[in-house]
Amino acid sequence: MRTVLVTGPGGAGRTTVAAATALAAARRGRRTLLLSADAIPGFPDATEPTEVTEGLRFARVDSGEHFRAELLALQDQASPVLDLLGGNRLDAEELTELPGSGQLALLHTLRRAAEGDWSHDGYELLVVDLPPLREALAVLALPEQLRRYLRRLLPPERQAARALRPMLAQLAGVPMPAQWLYETAARRDAELAAVQTLIEDRGTTVRLVAEPGPAAEDVLRAARTALALHGLRVDTLTVNRVLPRHSSDPWFAALAAQQEKCVDHWYEEWAPATPLCEVPHLGRDPQGLDDLALLDTGANRTAFGATGTGGGRFEGDGLAVEPADRTGGRADNPWWIEGPSAPDAPDGVLVWCLPLPGAVKEELQLVRRGDELLLTVGPFRRIVELESGLRRCTVSGAALTDGVLRVRFTPDPGLWPRTS
Repeated sequence: MRTVLVTGPGGAGRTTVAAATALAAARRGRRTLLLSADAIPGFPDATEPTEVTEGLRFARVDSGEHFRAELLALQDQASPVLDLLGGNRLDAEELTELPGSGQLALLHTLRRAAEGDWSHDGYELLVVDLPPLREALAVLALPEQLRRYLRRLLPPERQAARALRPMLAQLAGVPMPAQWLYETAARRDAELAAVQTLIEDRGTTVRLVAEPGPAAEDVLRAARTALALHGLRVDTLTVNRVLPRHSSDPWFAALAAQQEKCVDHWYEEWAPATPLCEVPHLGRDPQGLDDLALLDTGANRTAFGATGTGGGRFEGDGLAVEPADRTGGRADNPWWIEGPSAPDAPDGVLVWCLPLPGAVKEELQLVRRGDELLLTVGPFRRIVELESGLRRCTVSGAALTDGVLRVRFTPDPGLWPRTS
């Protein structure tokens, strides 16, 4: 199953584009599931996959319902301890969701689509309407972060005394909290691992939606680096609500000219690695399936030829076109290691290459902490585990060149086997 994650600056029309993309794919014969936390005009308001039209189903992410169900389940699991402490249980009617519950509900829904009861419906394409860019980046990074916290706070290797817990429970007279706590942590880790696998899968891409203008330029510039930091691949920059290029009205013509200047700049910045798709302004807010179909048929997708062939702009297949593979042979890992035999690697030194387009040297921070690398780019941060070979090395330097951060690792003689 291929997955398209749709996001963009707030107010850019990402929900509409996500719906139009899903409809376009379904009309081309692909069995498609669309997920969104927002209601969509003309779509059923249902939290389970419900048919919209032939080949297309829609499910709304209900964060309130998920929050109440999760908290009540946790309360039931901890009931022996709560009873011991004299705690008063909460009823579903008095539960109001807390900040952050929407993110967890979205992850839960993604897991159901990836490997839960929805995965057996044979969907070929999953389109996910994510929150605005900054929040979307936080959601996509959350599975990796939460799994790291669980491993640090409840290390699986510390469960060696599990056999003693029944005896300790009899001595204490109550079930040991550690038992259900570790079981809950293991279940949560498995669920988060499923979502992380979906996000990192080769068939998962991000589709950015932006309305051309100065505000969107700043947001996209930062997002481009942040997406690369988390290893996410952008398949298309969808330029939404594009005005007609020619008008006799001076005020209208000035707006169109401003848009055109912005779009030309995006072509220079994003292409040819990322194609652009220009979606016309309908002159009204899209309502219903007919308007969504108009967005697809009016979309002008611009693609480029292979690097070195001259390339050029040409119209493609609207919103449903599949992305080209532009990873340069590194499809499984956007970050790669150049060994001592690589042309750019000094003798005896391993170079870890991290593409960070748009990154600025002054905003980069790199810290080695045990077997992890703490990488900060402006306001964005990621903690990644080093591969086994790099763990036996010391960091000997780093350089940012042509949008690629190259971190040099020198083998530690005390940790590498000696060769004669």
